[in-house]
Amino acid sequence: MKSQGEIEAAVCDAVAQFQQEYMGRGPRSVHAHLVENKLFIHLEGVLSAAEQRLFNADGDGHGNGNGNGRGAELLRQLRSHLVLVGRTELDALVHDATGARAVSIHHDISAATGEEVIVVTLAAAPVCRERKKWR
Repeated sequence: MKSQGEIEAAVCDAVAQFQQEYMGRGPRSVHAHLVENKLFIHLEGVLSAAEQRLFNADGDGHGNGNGNGRGAELLRQLRSHLVLVGRTELDALVHDATGARAVSIHHDISAATGEEVIVVTLAAAPVCRERKKWR
């Protein structure tokens, strides 16, 4: 049986692998937090140079926007669609890491920072080994 920290680390490894294999680029960092049956995954450094330019493009196609223009919306739609299309693979990775089935997956990417967030609701809270008590 895994500890909560071991489950969170396994989720980080699995999501980084999914990003690398499915999206074509791995994140700079991944952090996962398990709270009851909710899994919060925060990724940084996920955008390629071309995606970053698209994300920052304003309505006239120049790269001097603030991440709130058409390019940012297209990137959000593309990333969310890729997560949706890869849902079966992501579900399997989450199940392997947590031992629980994913009920729903929510995804967003920040216009301000390019950070990506994935929230997974699990069918049940994973069974974790109790933490060691310090004397």
